[in-house]
Amino acid sequence: MLAFTPITEADIQMLASLYQNCNYKISDYSLGIKWMWKDLLAPEYTVAKGCLVVRSKIRGRYAFDFPLPLEDDADIQGALLEMADFCSEKFLPFEMNAVLCDRVPDVFSLFPNVETRRYRNLSDYLYLASDFRDFTGKRFAGQRNHIRKFHTNYPQAVFRRFDENDAEKLHIFREKFESSFEKTAYGAKNELNRAFKMLKYVGSPFFRCGGFELDGEIISFCLAEKCGDTLIDHIEKALPDYEGIYPAMVQEFAKTFTDDVLYINREDDAGDRGLRTSKTQYHPTEILEKIQIRLKNELYYIEKIPKLRSLRLTMDAIKEEDIPDYNRLCLDDERNRFWGYDYREDCENPDEDYFYLDQKKDFGASTAMNFAIRLNGKFIGEILLYHFDFRGGAEIGIRIFAEYEGEGYATEAFTVVCNYALYQIGMYEIRAKCMKENLPSKKMLSAIMRLDGEDDTYFYFRKNV
Repeated sequence: MLAFTPITEADIQMLASLYQNCNYKISDYSLGIKWMWKDLLAPEYTVAKGCLVVRSKIRGRYAFDFPLPLEDDADIQGALLEMADFCSEKFLPFEMNAVLCDRVPDVFSLFPNVETRRYRNLSDYLYLASDFRDFTGKRFAGQRNHIRKFHTNYPQAVFRRFDENDAEKLHIFREKFESSFEKTAYGAKNELNRAFKMLKYVGSPFFRCGGFELDGEIISFCLAEKCGDTLIDHIEKALPDYEGIYPAMVQEFAKTFTDDVLYINREDDAGDRGLRTSKTQYHPTEILEKIQIRLKNELYYIEKIPKLRSLRLTMDAIKEEDIPDYNRLCLDDERNRFWGYDYREDCENPDEDYFYLDQKKDFGASTAMNFAIRLNGKFIGEILLYHFDFRGGAEIGIRIFAEYEGEGYATEAFTVVCNYALYQIGMYEIRAKCMKENLPSKKMLSAIMRLDGEDDTYFYFRKNV
């Protein structure tokens, strides 16, 4: 089971060293993005199968980055499978953010139900570093004209690297820039505030920083990060009073910091019309699409829990009128011991409708399907499909009131729900387990499924199409 660690300042050096060899080219795979937006994204990381796996909160829900291999024999597909198992075990949706187009087939090769989305506002702009260093050719005539005007009007302006000794000058630059900032949208102001918080890292080995200085004052500022063969340009700010300063800054920054890279990524435009116009006018070599992925399981396509029947039993949705009986079942410590789950781990003093609402929430999130087991209309237990693995498999579990055990009801319900999963909703495999001391369950499962192994605690069973 994956175990994630929140990214803190203590992790900066480690993450910087990992991302500096990343050739994904997309800005999301960089220390700068994770750290600038840390309080919003709440990024966490782990290592799986030799890959860095990061998950962040996107619109309030966790989504994974695509695994980043850290060594030559890293197993990307193995990491994807561990990510799926983590979501299955935790009853979480499996979503991925900012997946490279050429990596999407890796996901399709493993999982049968994949939903993808492209969102233009999040696409990054990738440029050839050589284009920015030289601005040669007719297509860059506009940039060259602006650069000439800047150098003609401000011949004393000098572009140079910045370090920690420039802190006071950068603070003054920030105040001047903010006083002239005209955009009122929350997103623009939020980005500005986060960008200037990165000033504390000027002079650190993680970022490349520089800008123009004129008459002892800083009038522009850039901060970028090398990731593989790409320089991720996180921040570009300049005082607007100096005509032509932006293209001049872009060129000098490229001349100063791109000897060891092939590309410059100037990140997305966030749907800002002015930014999109500007970034397009610099003639990107590629618009890097970031694919958003959601893996679906079989429950995603089921609108309501069906009614299933056997010779003596009916299996259908748990109803509000079942709450008293359902609570008695869920609060039965003996049932829970063999169930392998203690409700106190999640809620010490559950409300009257806690268990009822919890199972409804799981079905609504497509993570579990709980059936009431009824004998002549009376609630006698529950059976559920859960731990959907996004590959056509799920686990099945059952618990019945003690007074109804030994009559074959569990075998009857198990058979019906297994057949429903395998032959009606198109699953490939159903799994089950029982504690080794639970011999009646072992006998029942052995009659329906195939023994598939054991450990110190459980016997494991499997049934395939």
